[in-house]
Amino acid sequence: MRVAAVDCGTNSVRLLVADVGDDLIDDIERRMEIVRLGQGVDRTGRLAPDALDRTFKAMRVYRELIDRHGATRTRVVATSATRDAANRQEFVDGVREIFGVEPEVVSGAEEAELSFAGATKGLIRLSPETELPQGPMPPYLVVDIGGGSTEFVVGSEHAEAALSVDIGCVRLTERHLKDAGDPPSAPALEAVVADIEAALDRVEAEVPVHQAHTLVGLAGSVTTVAGMALGLPAYDSERIHHSRISAEEVHEVTRRLLAMTHGERAEVAVMHPGRVDVIGAGALILDRIVRRFAFSQVVVSEHDILDGIAWTIAR
Repeated sequence: MRVAAVDCGTNSVRLLVADVGDDLIDDIERRMEIVRLGQGVDRTGRLAPDALDRTFKAMRVYRELIDRHGATRTRVVATSATRDAANRQEFVDGVREIFGVEPEVVSGAEEAELSFAGATKGLIRLSPETELPQGPMPPYLVVDIGGGSTEFVVGSEHAEAALSVDIGCVRLTERHLKDAGDPPSAPALEAVVADIEAALDRVEAEVPVHQAHTLVGLAGSVTTVAGMALGLPAYDSERIHHSRISAEEVHEVTRRLLAMTHGERAEVAVMHPGRVDVIGAGALILDRIVRRFAFSQVVVSEHDILDGIAWTIAR
């Protein structure tokens, strides 16, 4: 079945058109646009008009691609920024007009389930003799670091426990780093860490993270850290997907990013222009997770909530 999955998050809107079989997703088209839908939501509680315009413009391009590739079913999922917005009906109406389907503003728990499904099906299929020689071993802790929230999911073949917390690269940047100097000041970074650690207190209390053998990291902050750790001359999703980045590499890349100016981050070979201002907070979230829960490495996945959405359409 050829399906189209659209994921509209706080920082980006993404499209996957794919042929989905019993145990395989074959990509036809995978796109991502940084639209910053969550611009100012943490402060105002509303989706900004400019942010809605950027998002709808990207979605119109996606609708053309869906029609061109002949996808027979489409599902549109919206996450943290839209959950938090008082005027989310404006978003819902615009999406319905573009795609002809009702967007689903999913809960944090639903988002976590979709992310887990997308990230782990490929890991479950790997044998110890192939791409990942000594694992990965379930149970997994899947961590999806988004713009407005971060999802934590523990499970083996299925999600068994999940929690979404309001720490994300856009939210923490707007809250603490927007006017904190270039590079950001130590007090501002301490404030970011305090918010992260408070959220991780809740995660540790509500999710059995210490049962997990493998940390699986998703989304742009994680893949950017991975690309830097691998020393790639340009973003290469095939080399990043299922790479394993050690805790020491995560710590070192995070330290480098937080010491850089905006201009220096913009020159990083694997950096998407839309992540330049928020990557420091995103890397810091990953860094504190690795430290807090004592993982020796993170397995990086390019497959995430988009793939989970595609699986649900074809069921």
